[in-house]
Amino acid sequence: MSAVVTVGNFDGVHRGHRALVDRAVALGAARGVPAVALTFDPHPAAVTRPDGAPPLLQALDERVAALRAAGLDDVVVRRFDAELAALEPAAFVADVLVGELGAVAVVVGENFRFGRGAAGDVGTLRTLAVDLGLEVAAVPLVGADGASVSSSAVRAALAEGDVAAVAAALGRPYALDGPVVRGEGRGRTIGVPTANVAVDPGRALPADGVYACRAEGVDGAGAPVAAPAVVNVGRRPTFDGVGRTVEAHLLDVPAGLDLYGGRLRVALVARIRGERRFDGPEALVARIRTDVDEARGLLA
Repeated sequence: MSAVVTVGNFDGVHRGHRALVDRAVALGAARGVPAVALTFDPHPAAVTRPDGAPPLLQALDERVAALRAAGLDDVVVRRFDAELAALEPAAFVADVLVGELGAVAVVVGENFRFGRGAAGDVGTLRTLAVDLGLEVAAVPLVGADGASVSSSAVRAALAEGDVAAVAAALGRPYALDGPVVRGEGRGRTIGVPTANVAVDPGRALPADGVYACRAEGVDGAGAPVAAPAVVNVGRRPTFDGVGRTVEAHLLDVPAGLDLYGGRLRVALVARIRGERRFDGPEALVARIRTDVDEARGLLA
């Protein structure tokens, strides 16, 4: 089978990635062949430099779903291991792109690197493509506010808590999701019940702080839930917390809503403030009330 293939990690499926997808879909339509994405799992850095592997912006299933939603006919997930990392650029193009995927055209970003030691670039790809009859389309990097959009730039903005910049790069608010698990229960005792969202430890988290969010998911009985929320990301310094947690206080939901055993996805719309230690529970609750008011305004 022949195909137009776009290649990348595609973590986050941001605006730059969607420019690649758009080009691949257009070329596929012109040639009458499917447009396919080749992506990798785990992230190549987890194999080539495991101590420096970045936290991920998306789970694999979210990445695949987002690529399909962008218009691709198929998404091929190739296991990235030591054997694949050792392939020379020529072997990667001939064996993987052409041999396995039937590529007749390849769409990549202008900064694309591939093959053993990232030795290949767009120039290498064009040279190899001549003998293989491949068309190569190198797409310029997409910019935002004077800077190119990349997964690493998104992670950096997220680490600063700049969720507005993250949303601009992604084309949507950044979201975290996971099962709702039991925490220490302090929120309920101070009149501010929270859902402890067990986010995968490999996911990228925003800077510690309080965020206005939109939450959706299911409760412990499987019934749908959708509500505005105030979400705290951090270590709960007022209570001498240690590990980082993601705790969502849902607004305008029925009293006694049981979320334990359910699942929530929280989309970060705006940052309200940084996390801080308060003198005690009373001062914390007073500030949370202010956070709720600000969240309502930001989400209106």
